[in-house]
Amino acid sequence: MLKPPEHQVAGHQAREGQLGPLVDGSGRFYKPLQSDSRGEHEAAFYSSFSSDPRVPSHVRRFFPGFHGTQLLPASDGSGERPHLVLDDIFSSLLRPSVIDLKIGACTWPPNSPDNYLMKCLRKDLETTSLTLGFRISGLRVNTASGFYNPDKNQVKSYTSSSDVKRVLKKFVSSNPDSSSDPDCAFAAVVYGGSEGLLAQLLELKAWFEDQTLYHFYSVSVLVGYARDEVGKTRPLVKLVDFAHVVEGDGVIDHNFLGGLCSLIKFISEILIDPDEKFSSGCCLEESKRTPQLGIENGGLDE
Repeated sequence: MLKPPEHQVAGHQAREGQLGPLVDGSGRFYKPLQSDSRGEHEAAFYSSFSSDPRVPSHVRRFFPGFHGTQLLPASDGSGERPHLVLDDIFSSLLRPSVIDLKIGACTWPPNSPDNYLMKCLRKDLETTSLTLGFRISGLRVNTASGFYNPDKNQVKSYTSSSDVKRVLKKFVSSNPDSSSDPDCAFAAVVYGGSEGLLAQLLELKAWFEDQTLYHFYSVSVLVGYARDEVGKTRPLVKLVDFAHVVEGDGVIDHNFLGGLCSLIKFISEILIDPDEKFSSGCCLEESKRTPQLGIENGGLDE
């Protein structure tokens, strides 16, 4: 039986008669193709990327598995509609904490129509995309009393580096809904370690420092984690939303890379000292000047 995914924290949701993605409970995620060229473009990207021999196998694990397209009844009741069939990436996690991070100071691809460009630019200006190179699109954090799940208006209020740092700390805290400071109880196991978020982001960064196949506009880093019965925690990291990916034409994707470096610096700061006040100087421009983040910034050597 198809139903809306419980772990979705951003984007169009299949609720209250709206069009959105569905899951089947057995590990598949069905994303409706947008009716304009964006839907066909995303399907073409998945088809090409999944069979591209130039993409290393260790990089593929950061992308959802692709299983073609399928006609399914749309969640808004409009009849059958083609859907991308993807892995439901968090189906193996019980009540996961999830955060969606839109990467890039520029979220529109080249040659976008003026009305779409202005729409994206307005959102980039109103959030931290331009200043930090990424923004928080949504999150939910599993707590002892339920989920901490800020609404869209609250997420839109994250407009400064201090807002972003506080949210990234809340994401790994046992008290995210408290008025007191986030305790960062799970920072070491979610952000740190050889399989933590920082290590995975550094692995992605190493590829983006060299790859010139694609430029990823308006793509999100989606992170989820859950603690099992023995307290083990390992975050899953995936890139999602590829309606605006374009050919790289032999040029490094500095837009995505700059945002990724900025996010890495935020996570590194939290790991080094969870109580340290965030420096106002950490922004996209700084991340561009210092793209090589090793032991001194992240506690890990590439």
